[in-house]
Amino acid sequence: MGIFGRKNTTPAPAAPTAAGPDLTALTGDYTIDPAHSTIGFVARHAMVTNVKGGFQDFTGTLHLDGADPTRSTATLDVQMASIETGNADRDGHLKSADFFKIDEFPVMTFRSTGAEALGGDAYRITGDLSLLGVTKPLTIDLEFNGAAQDPFGNERVGFEGKAEILRSEWGLTWNAALETGGVLVSDKIKLVFDVSAIKKA
Repeated sequence: MGIFGRKNTTPAPAAPTAAGPDLTALTGDYTIDPAHSTIGFVARHAMVTNVKGGFQDFTGTLHLDGADPTRSTATLDVQMASIETGNADRDGHLKSADFFKIDEFPVMTFRSTGAEALGGDAYRITGDLSLLGVTKPLTIDLEFNGAAQDPFGNERVGFEGKAEILRSEWGLTWNAALETGGVLVSDKIKLVFDVSAIKKA
């Protein structure tokens, strides 16, 4: 077995008692690489289509424990002014007092409180998401995409993640009723993460 339960597909050495790869090799502290990572979201619009967006300015850290995944941790700080959905008017509305109130609450944060291995490459991390002055628990399901050394000598790990929240629980309640029934913006928001992180020396 490999990091966090990843299966080792390399044939074992001839001696049946020979040790496998060092499973603690990836243990250490990492910095999220924003140039090769995505923090995004998906919201239902007018009950019929999805609007996708993301944040362009964020920082974060990981601590991985290959021997005991429950000791792994994560932090994330997102600058709310960096939100982008592909439409300048919509982005401006999202930054306004109707939604994220970025002048009053410029940063969204996540601080992990627990982690677990679910088997194979699947993991789950729980923590506190703070937004608009409200802090509530968030659970993120993760898939470990592997580890590699890039051409510049950096040791990298990759994870994909997803989560769902009800935005109203963080005070994001603005909406508009539709003449055909329903509302303009869904309460349920899907969060998506595609993270590349570089190991610290």
